[in-house]
Amino acid sequence: MVPERLISLDAFRGLTVAAMILVNNPGSWEFVYPPLRHAAWHGWTPTDLIFPFFLFIVGMSMALSFARRAESGRQAGLYAKILRRSVVLFGLGLLLHLYPKFRFATVRIPGVLQRIALCFLFGALIYLITKPKARALLAVLLLVLYWALLTYVPVPGYGPGILEEKGNLPGYIDGLLLPGHLYKPDFDPEGLLSSLPAMVTLLLGSLAGDELRKRHTNSRKARTMFLCGVLLTAAGLGLDRWIPINKALWTSSYVVFTAGAAWLVFSLLFTLLEGPRWTGWAWPFRVLGTNAILVFAGSAIMVKSIGLIKISDAGQTVSPIAWLYNHALSPWAGPYPGSLIFPILLLVLWVLLLWPLYRHKVFVKL
Repeated sequence: MVPERLISLDAFRGLTVAAMILVNNPGSWEFVYPPLRHAAWHGWTPTDLIFPFFLFIVGMSMALSFARRAESGRQAGLYAKILRRSVVLFGLGLLLHLYPKFRFATVRIPGVLQRIALCFLFGALIYLITKPKARALLAVLLLVLYWALLTYVPVPGYGPGILEEKGNLPGYIDGLLLPGHLYKPDFDPEGLLSSLPAMVTLLLGSLAGDELRKRHTNSRKARTMFLCGVLLTAAGLGLDRWIPINKALWTSSYVVFTAGAAWLVFSLLFTLLEGPRWTGWAWPFRVLGTNAILVFAGSAIMVKSIGLIKISDAGQTVSPIAWLYNHALSPWAGPYPGSLIFPILLLVLWVLLLWPLYRHKVFVKL
C-alpha cells in the first residue's frame, strides 16, 4: 500500500512549480538566461519540460488517489468529483486570464489550467475503464494518430505536413473554432487538437503511478522507473529525426521525450527521499508541492496585482517590479543575475507564506 503522501512526489511537484515561477516572473524580460526561455519553435530547453512534468504528476497523483479510494471502498461519487474538479480547474484558468481587466469578448480560452482540466477529465475516465497494458497501448495509438493527423491532413492554403508556426493543423483548428480567443490570432500553444497528445502525457504519468503501487521494494521501483526514463528519453530523441520535438505543437516525439525525462527526474527523487534518508533539503519544495495550485494561481494574481501599481521613474511610468530591478537588483547583481533574483525572492516569499499551512497539514485541493 502506498503512503498517504509520498515525499518524492510532493518534492517533484514543488520543484516543477518552483521552475514555473522562475520562468514566468523575471525581473526583466529583456535579460533572461536562455535555459529559462522556451525554444523558439522546434527543439527544447529545460523550460519546455515544466508543463509536461505538471501533467505527468497529475497522472501519477490520479493513479495513487484512485487506488486509495478503491482500497478504502470510497468510490461513491467519483465520476461527479472528476467532473467537478475539471470544471473548477477550467474556470480558474479562465479567471486568471480575465484578471484584472475582465474583457470577456477577447478572453483567451485555452490555457495551462484549462488543458490540465481537459486532460484530467478524459484521462481519468480512461484510467477507470482500462488496465495498465491497455492504457499503454492506447497511449501509443493516440500518438500515432496525432502524428498521422499532423502529417497527412491538409490545411487549406498550405497543404499537409506543415509543422511551422503558420499553416499547421492545430493552429488551423483553433482559429476555426476559437477565433479571437487565442494566445495569437491564428495559434495557441494550449489549443484543442494538441490537447490530445497532452492527455497521453498524463496517461504515461498514470503508468508511473501504477508502478509505485506494486508490491516491490523501493530500490526495484527506482530501477524500473529509471530504465523506463532512459528508454523513453532515447526514443523521443530518436523520433525527433522524423517528427521534431516541439512544445507548442506537443508533437508525439515531445510527449515521449518529456515523459522519459519525468521518469528520470522522479526516479532520482524517489531514490533520495523515500526510506531512511536525509530529506531536510527538500522541505521548501515539499511546502510548495503540497499546495501547488495555490502557488500557481496565487503567484499569477500577485504579480498581476503588483503590475497595476505605477511608479514614476525618470519621466516614465513603471511597475514596482521594474523599479526594483532597475534601482536595486540590476545595479547590485548585474542585468541577468538581477533578473533571476526577483523570482527567487518570490519563491522565498511563497515558501514563508505556505509554511504555516504545511506545518498544520492544510492542503488546498480542488
